[in-house]
Amino acid sequence: MTVTLITGANKGIGFETAKQLLELGHVVYIGARDVERGEKAAAALGARFVQLDVTDDVSVSSALATIDSAEGRLDVLVNNAGILGNEFLDGPTALRVFDTNAVGVVRVTEAALPLLRKSSNPVVVTVSSSLGSFWAVNNPDRPEFNVPLALYSASKSAATMLTVQYAKSQPGIKFNALEPGTTATDMTAAFGIGRPVEESARTVVRLATLDADGPTGTLQDETGELRW
Repeated sequence: MTVTLITGANKGIGFETAKQLLELGHVVYIGARDVERGEKAAAALGARFVQLDVTDDVSVSSALATIDSAEGRLDVLVNNAGILGNEFLDGPTALRVFDTNAVGVVRVTEAALPLLRKSSNPVVVTVSSSLGSFWAVNNPDRPEFNVPLALYSASKSAATMLTVQYAKSQPGIKFNALEPGTTATDMTAAFGIGRPVEESARTVVRLATLDADGPTGTLQDETGELRW
C-alpha cells in the first residue's frame, strides 16, 4: 500500500486530496497544527493523524518519526500547508508567510527524505501557485496579472524553485509543483471566488500518483506543464 503524508490536510484542498487518495487505496496521514481539528478530519475520512506544524522543527521531526515507526517508509509527500498573509505588507508578515510557504517546504522535505528513499516510487508534490510565475503575473491575458498578493506570490516563487532544485539534487525522487486553480477555501473566502475543492484536488492526486517514469522538476496545472 502507498503511504502518503499531506500537510495542512484538515480542510480545503489537503482534506479533499486525502479523501481521493484514500479512495485509491493509499494509507494517508493527515498533518495538521491543531490536534482537535486534525483528529476530527482524520476520523471523518478514515485517515491517520499526525500533529505537524510546518513552522516548528520539533513538530515536523516528531511527525516523521511517528510515520517511520508505523510504516518504515514514505511513498508520497504532499506539501500543502500554506497561508495567504495579505493583511499587512511588512517584515513580520513576510517572515510568517515565507516560514510557512517556503521554509516549511524545506523543513518537511528534509525530514521526509530518509523515508522517501526507502520507497520504490517516491513522489513529492508541492502545492504552489502560478501567482509565483513571472510569466503569468506579467501576462495581461492571465488572471494573475491583476492580483496584488506580493508576499504570497513571492513565497510561491520560492516554493516552485525549491521544487526544481530538489528535483536536481534528488534524482531518485520525483518533485513537482502545481497550480491547483482558484479554489473555494477558507483562504479565498474573503474574495468570494473559487471552484469546488474536488476539482482542484484532482491535479494534486494526478501528480501524487505518477508512474516511475513520470516528470520531475515541473510546475503544472490541470492542463499540463506551465511556464514560469
